[in-house]
Amino acid sequence: MSIEVISILVLFISFFALLMLKVPVAYSIGISTTISLLLNIDKLPGITTISQRMITGIDSFALLAIPFFVLAGEIMKRGGIANRLINFAKSLVASLPGGLAYVNVLASMLFGAISGSAIAATSAIGSIMTDRMEEEGYPREFSASVNITSSTTGLLIPPSNILIVYALASGGTASVAALFIAGYLPGVLLGLALMGYIAYVAIKRKFSKEKRSTLKEIWTHFRKAFFSLLLLVIVVGG
Repeated sequence: MSIEVISILVLFISFFALLMLKVPVAYSIGISTTISLLLNIDKLPGITTISQRMITGIDSFALLAIPFFVLAGEIMKRGGIANRLINFAKSLVASLPGGLAYVNVLASMLFGAISGSAIAATSAIGSIMTDRMEEEGYPREFSASVNITSSTTGLLIPPSNILIVYALASGGTASVAALFIAGYLPGVLLGLALMGYIAYVAIKRKFSKEKRSTLKEIWTHFRKAFFSLLLLVIVVGG
């Protein structure tokens, strides 16, 4: 049996063995690749090659955007920006039947468009809206479902971490800026589709609605959320 065949067998066997031992996928790939490579070349050149490939793989300016977007989302969550966005969204749509569910969708769209992360939107908006909706008599499973599905709009509406990863994986054939522009319409349509289904469920189950906000109240909440909304312009523009 040739050394090439042995290397391939070692690569696959060690990889799946590590997976069955519940080793994280990234470590499984790295360890199995290292073992296979060391069967073909000397230790020092092999370790050097692997180290260089690892560094080259993460040496991407665009890739830095992902942890920074997640950090921005965490800062906004702890700094009260999520609350301001929720209050502004509430002043716009809370008077509709099932209004808090609309608020959940709209706030997730706004927050996801700032943080670029569905997980950050789920954590920030869900931690606030789930309890609020339960207090108003909404079933907890319904509020959780709305929060989870609406947070996916953050995967489409720019800036999206997924779109950045896709652009990098394409090897430069897909532009990050072009993907960001292309993500607006699908993201907004997804949000509107979720609101349409919420309207159907709200009418069917006769969910409650709150009093309509006055123009003065809307303006007040808009002013408080202005700098939060300005982040949309700064992040995408930047």
